[in-house]
Amino acid sequence: MSRELKVALAHDWLNGMRGGERCLDLICKEFPQAELYTLLYRPEQVSEAIRSRKVHVSGLQRVPGFLNHYRWFLPLFPMAMESFRVPAGTDLVLSTSHCVAKGMIPPAGAKHLCYCFTPMRYAWSLQEEYFGRNPVKRAALDLALGRLRRWDKAASARVDRFVAISQYVKARIEKFYGREAAVVYPPVATQFFTPDGRGGHDGYDLVVSALVPYKRVDLAVRAYARTGFPLKIAGVGTELEALKKIAAPNVEFLGRVPDEGVRELYRRCRFLVFPGEEDFGIVPLEAQACGKPVLAFGKGGLLETVAEGRTGVFFSEQTAEALADAAARAEGIAWDAGAIRRHAEQFGEARFLDGMRAEIGQLMEGRRR
Repeated sequence: MSRELKVALAHDWLNGMRGGERCLDLICKEFPQAELYTLLYRPEQVSEAIRSRKVHVSGLQRVPGFLNHYRWFLPLFPMAMESFRVPAGTDLVLSTSHCVAKGMIPPAGAKHLCYCFTPMRYAWSLQEEYFGRNPVKRAALDLALGRLRRWDKAASARVDRFVAISQYVKARIEKFYGREAAVVYPPVATQFFTPDGRGGHDGYDLVVSALVPYKRVDLAVRAYARTGFPLKIAGVGTELEALKKIAAPNVEFLGRVPDEGVRELYRRCRFLVFPGEEDFGIVPLEAQACGKPVLAFGKGGLLETVAEGRTGVFFSEQTAEALADAAARAEGIAWDAGAIRRHAEQFGEARFLDGMRAEIGQLMEGRRR
């Protein structure tokens, strides 16, 4: 990526360091002078590379209650993103988006590349998983989500080049936006997530996840109630209390765990359990970087990041029975931790940066022509 470009960055919101923010962190290091536009900003919760630039925040942040309940303001997000004014003379708007950042309006003459984590899932395909089944609530939501889908499709036309995080997301971009997309896989911190050299495991399986409905952690809790094998769950979220109610004594909830603690959990687990459908899934690759195999639901982006029989085992139905059967099958495989680690190394940070440089280069070369 050429540092000579005048670049504006756009990101949906900044209140933590999840997979999308780790992509943004590397992009910020590539463009240290780029200013950043976002709906919500909590500087204490993001990396130094993100904080070390001028950050423009939407007017919504001044609304009482927005910081803690920002998702309630979803219908206002498009207008807030469109209200930003990027300076004239900007060469490139680079948005990293799973919601409305792709709707940034570029100034005249600028190109817009969107690194798309997914088309807006709660607008297009996962309404029930995000908003529940309450019919009164859904009736009001359907009207708002219809408007949001129309805006999202129109906003996608402002993007000159889409880059998807997986072939799975590429297909969704083509389906919902009618646009082609290249694929650059997100970066895995393979220099941080490494095996500990001891080999073996400490007699537990592991879930690392936000505890929200669409992650389907309930499947793991029910499956391990059947098998009795110890299961540790690292993460927090709205489903915590409901999961505790159905958990057997062999399931341990660890709450929020820092990165160093997560790395140690990966290193000493038997299997990483991943029961949800994901667009890419960074957690399974972090576990594989530590040499550990994955039990994964065989749909979505994980079909591109887990090699059946070599780095993990798939189950084809989202049921506790299917997950328990996958664990039994995995127990009979002689896993090669070195081979699992080498597979994960294909998704390292250098590959991500090289891919993004190439995509930006092609886009800007087209503009010069």
